[in-house]
Amino acid sequence: MDKLCIFAGTTIGSYAFWYLGDLLGFSFLWCFVLSGIGSLVGVYAGWKVAQHYK
Repeated sequence: MDKLCIFAGTTIGSYAFWYLGDLLGFSFLWCFVLSGIGSLVGVYAGWKVAQHYK
C-alpha cells in the first residue's frame, strides 16, 4: 500500500507542479524543476496517506 500511494502521489504532484509552471508561462527548464519539486511533495503526501490508512 505504501508504494502505491507514493507512486500515485509522485505522479500527481509532478504533473500538477509542471502544469502550474506551464500556466505561469515558465520555460521548459523551470517546469522541469517544478516537476521535481512536485515529485518530492507527492512522495511525502503519498506516504502520509498510506500511514493514515494503515
